[in-house]
Amino acid sequence: MSQNESPTPYLSVLVPALNEERTLEQILDAVLAVDVSLEVVLVDDGSTDRTWEIMQARADGTRVRAFRHARNQGKGAAIRTALGEARGEVVVIQDADLEYDPADYPRLLEPIRSGRAQVVFGSRAFSSHTAYSFWYVMGNRLVTLATNLLYNCYLSDMETGYKVMPRDVALSLGLRARGFDMEPEITAKLLRLGHRVYEVPIGYAARSREEGKKLTATDGVKALRTLLRYRRWRPPAGAVTPAPARPHSAAFEVEPGRPHNGAVQSAVNAGVSPPHAGD
Repeated sequence: MSQNESPTPYLSVLVPALNEERTLEQILDAVLAVDVSLEVVLVDDGSTDRTWEIMQARADGTRVRAFRHARNQGKGAAIRTALGEARGEVVVIQDADLEYDPADYPRLLEPIRSGRAQVVFGSRAFSSHTAYSFWYVMGNRLVTLATNLLYNCYLSDMETGYKVMPRDVALSLGLRARGFDMEPEITAKLLRLGHRVYEVPIGYAARSREEGKKLTATDGVKALRTLLRYRRWRPPAGAVTPAPARPHSAAFEVEPGRPHNGAVQSAVNAGVSPPHAGD
């Protein structure tokens, strides 16, 4: 049996989608081409185009499974549905457009597989990318700066869509967001639990508004509110706290063949201390 045919997948790829008929098949082909034992969990969030039809055609009930919201509930709600159906040991969120490249999965999974990290973010800050607009980039930097100040950490890209972690960690976060505020909620709760986020460089090709970009300035304001709201969040009983990481000598890595800023491409970032009774 080949690695990709393993009945118990190592990675669950969670794919929320809303009216993504133009790119859905391409991203599915790219995900399934990755040499990792994985499953794809598709969730149609009330699309009005052919998104659900394509999902049904591609679903085989085993490696690719499809679920549907009868009405639009928001990206966060679609992610929660997909997470509840996931079976893999590790999960990653994959947007159904072509902004993020599944070829980056092995790079994202390596720190977890080697025992150096439990949580990995793909950073767009140190690698090849195209930007949607100057103000979009500035907004991303603002919410990332707010995260670092509020949670005493050092992230380069809080809003990245590539957040990789064990499924039990993701489930223990008790996620509630229904929209794009899912990204700051995930980040805030991970940091409140004491997880140290390991960042690796990824490629990124931003869409324009005409191509389907859905984020707006309002989502940036919501992200800041979410970060403030969860600054005093107390983990529920049974939340998965960090396991001791395998020792390693370097806090930063430079990966060959990748454009870089000086000598820094990825970093182990120190999160805040876990909450205690005095908080």
